[in-house]
Amino acid sequence: MYQRDQLLALLEDARQRTLALVDTLGDDQLQVPWHPGVNPPLWEMGHSAFFYEVFVLSLLDGTPSYDPAMDDLWDSFHIDHRDRWNRDYFPGREKTREYMLTIYDRIARRIREQPLDDRARYLYRYAIYHQHMHIESMTWCRQTVGYPAPPGVVVDQEFSATRKQPLGDAEIPAGTWLIGMPGDSPDYAGDDFAFDGEKPRHTVELEAFRIARAPVSNGEFLAFVEDGGYRRPELWSFGGRKWLQTETDVALVHGEREPVMRAPTHPLYWRLHGGDWQERLFDQWRPLEPDAPVVHISYWEAEAWCNWAGRRLPTEAEWEVAALGNRPGEPFRRFPWGNEPPTPERADMDATSMAQQPVSALPAGESPFGCRQMVGTCWEWTSDQFLPYDGFKVDMYPFMSTLQFGDHKVTKGGGCATSSVLIRGTYRQAYLPQRNDVYTGFRTCAL
Repeated sequence: MYQRDQLLALLEDARQRTLALVDTLGDDQLQVPWHPGVNPPLWEMGHSAFFYEVFVLSLLDGTPSYDPAMDDLWDSFHIDHRDRWNRDYFPGREKTREYMLTIYDRIARRIREQPLDDRARYLYRYAIYHQHMHIESMTWCRQTVGYPAPPGVVVDQEFSATRKQPLGDAEIPAGTWLIGMPGDSPDYAGDDFAFDGEKPRHTVELEAFRIARAPVSNGEFLAFVEDGGYRRPELWSFGGRKWLQTETDVALVHGEREPVMRAPTHPLYWRLHGGDWQERLFDQWRPLEPDAPVVHISYWEAEAWCNWAGRRLPTEAEWEVAALGNRPGEPFRRFPWGNEPPTPERADMDATSMAQQPVSALPAGESPFGCRQMVGTCWEWTSDQFLPYDGFKVDMYPFMSTLQFGDHKVTKGGGCATSSVLIRGTYRQAYLPQRNDVYTGFRTCAL
């Protein structure tokens, strides 16, 4: 069960990481170019502080708003996405920073001074984890617009595990398996914290299957590219062919950043330069590392690669079983390696290595079946639509999952920019199948 010092440490970490992502940008960089997949960093900062106000201070104490005139602007349901770039609507850096720090100080004081019951613990953690979701999106914002790497990222890395033979497939036996987290844990503020989309825990019956022990690498995906995979309609589903026809990029049009049509022939941040393939890491073009995992891949690209390779994407149940191997009546594990929290030796997370390590790396993070990097590195596409589990109940924040049900795909495992405090093997992230600006990749199953 989380105590005051642990909650204060979580809050302070979220504060410092958010400040670093804003303070290391110049004033001109704070007004990032418009893009459908990102928000301006100052809006992210103000929105996260607003969430603490609404879902902690107001719910627990009825505390009035810091500035009622600004509430609609920080509320993602009241401000159109394009309007978040309008400088006339929002305060500048200093006032937004002052707002955030004031709210964080109020939350910290409340944690120190007010009774710490289960409801309060849960709301604190919920708001802090929401903050970490925006820390992740502030990180991929820099990648999207080509800004320098955030603080903490190790850009020039050398790894000894390169050029290893493929790890092959893991054999998963048929059986009854546990999926998800408890729906009504007696200590729902303790170690069983989960968002509503992960609940309730239930059993599934699966036939035996084979799943790759590692994510698909750049080199494996490059073979598809060089075989004309993007130009072969027979490899693409109807949705994939439509995506190929309508995929957009952001470029200068009449002096302004606007989406323009393009026909993809390779992953989003790749280019063929002087006869050599390169990949952009934030503001640097670097030689494509064939043994690193392929990232920034849409569902449609992953699906087409599977069709080309004679493989398939796992269902989300298959993915979770391969990652955790939880069975009824046995000790439950939250991570592939057990219940200890992620560390750099086990998982590529917290915006440090940024998916630069080879797919054969991190053996300390293996699952019970020998699958590597199932937590961290990249959000992995599954074949399933994001739908509620039977017995689903809306959580304290009614839109955490409900807005994504039906038209989003399930990704699992977290990515290199995901905060390690946020993730566990049961976590379900929903992305639209066309998303390729986030740190998404995939692993496959044998047919």
